[in-house]
Amino acid sequence: MISAEVPCEDVRGCLSAGPGINLDPATGEISADLSEEAGNNLVVGPDGGLLVPTAGGAVLAGCGLTGDGSGSAPLAVATGTWPYACAPEVAGGVIVCGSDGVLRGEPRGQVNFAQLSETRAYNDLTVPNEITVVDTFTLNITNPDQCRPAAVFVEREVDVDFVLPAGAGAAYGHDTDQMYYMRNTGSSTMTDVHTQTTKLYQALTALAPGAGAVVQLPVSMDRGSGGATYNRVQVFIRAILISL
Repeated sequence: MISAEVPCEDVRGCLSAGPGINLDPATGEISADLSEEAGNNLVVGPDGGLLVPTAGGAVLAGCGLTGDGSGSAPLAVATGTWPYACAPEVAGGVIVCGSDGVLRGEPRGQVNFAQLSETRAYNDLTVPNEITVVDTFTLNITNPDQCRPAAVFVEREVDVDFVLPAGAGAAYGHDTDQMYYMRNTGSSTMTDVHTQTTKLYQALTALAPGAGAVVQLPVSMDRGSGGATYNRVQVFIRAILISL
């Protein structure tokens, strides 16, 4: 049996670097050759071993995304700059992933409108002398927004035709709120005396999504004197539903 010790310097000349290998002829150190091509995520890990980070090289970032999923460039949402005085944690909206796998923002706000216009005739009925609801008009509304509650603003108009003999007087109102009074100070009958009045108010602060409600307009009369009568009531009820 013959053995001999060969110096490292004699062996180095026999080594050469192949694909994926780095060789330092001066020191004889052999290491992995990591490509510098774009998209390569192979790195030397903290433990000295070769490492491909989770998802590294498997993600192509498109519109709205940045990064490639590697440890040095994690995948992230491309965001803008918050331009408002309020904090986004307090007033910011919500983004969710739909069942179709698409990111969705909050539902858009809506403004909806409903109205009633109605005229009723009467056979010269006597105007009462104390506040009395003589007829009631109704508008049915529905919040068409299936996501948000709606604030409901209502505009109501009333027009009553009075017949006022000489010296007679009459008044009408919305609910029990007197809006109009007329007295005939002349010597002949005043026929179909009328004036249209309007009120605007917030009927509901939050009508639930898809829910319905009834908006009523009771028409009252009072201060009837001297044989005053009425023969017509015309109303408008207009509702604006705002969901934001």
